[in-house]
Amino acid sequence: MQKIIVFLPCRKGSQRIKKKNIRPFAGVEGGLLRIKLEQLISVRNIHQIVLSTNDPEVIAVAQQISKSISIDIRPDHLGSSETSTDDLIKYIPTIIHEGHILWTHTTSPFLGVSDYERAIEIYHEILEKGTHDSLMTVNKLQTFLWDSKGSYNYDRSVEKWPRTQTLPKLFEVNSGLFINSRDHYIKYEDRIGNKPYLLQTEGISSFDIDWPDDFKLGEQIFHSVNSIK
Repeated sequence: MQKIIVFLPCRKGSQRIKKKNIRPFAGVEGGLLRIKLEQLISVRNIHQIVLSTNDPEVIAVAQQISKSISIDIRPDHLGSSETSTDDLIKYIPTIIHEGHILWTHTTSPFLGVSDYERAIEIYHEILEKGTHDSLMTVNKLQTFLWDSKGSYNYDRSVEKWPRTQTLPKLFEVNSGLFINSRDHYIKYEDRIGNKPYLLQTEGISSFDIDWPDDFKLGEQIFHSVNSIK
């Protein structure tokens, strides 16, 4: 197996949630960053974790957790709210020089160790079979969808309210994780290849923290899940 190297971006500043990566989360000091790094450290078959940031506070938290985490001090022009994902994709092969890149985010706190291990296992399987060339997590959408012109995924002239299980399956990219080879990053300038495997995440594994209300709800879920344990 070629090396699986994690790319974890944590840029300085957050317009919607101040200090989103490191502010206390459900009583956890170091917040979402601590939760994610502790998860990733426990994942089998990960060879290296590269934390890419331009935030000294993020670096300080990471170094408290483990000295084995590789810190990439990202240039400020690639760490602003104006930075395009495409530009960041082009940057990654300049700091990761081999293997396969697992891109994930702190904002998926319930995408846990078993989810990462399952994704890596499936990724190796699909490469061996040759059925797909990359992997990303998605949410299945099989419900009534409309755009400004009307119903999008069903014909109301045929049936106004069809059974949802008969509707076509659509998939929303939830940005939980992406796995792709470094070679494909260079070849396609993308974090997926030409034929990605769509790995459906279930339940709270799909939960993404993007807005202040998400942060508050995520804390409640975290408390609930950990009180059960």
